Amino acid sequence: MDVTIESSGNLLVAYLIGELDHHTAGAVRDKIDNAISFKKPNHLILDFKNITFMDSSGIGLVMGRYRLMQSHRGSVEIRNVTKQTKKIMELAGMGRIAVINELKE
Repeated sequence: MDVTIESSGNLLVAYLIGELDHHTAGAVRDKIDNAISFKKPNHLILDFKNITFMDSSGIGLVMGRYRLMQSHRGSVEIRNVTKQTKKIMELAGMGRIAVINELKE
């Protein structure tokens, strides 16, 4: 699991790559949180385009980043999720806290 972070103005984009599970979520969380603390963005985009596997740790990762962004008065967008992942995220109530955009084929 890897994450590439890009920042531009008040926008922070985290490109998640690989398998997101309980073994990898901690390191990804730390890297994103450090970038948020340093850059202080108004909007965070979590890009799931290159995620090959995700368990419930992915839901926890998003929820935690949402809470952190709320403390900075910011917002979260989830981008490029599969149709199946979008359905799971919406069932978990994440559609109420973040915009969820499906992967364009």
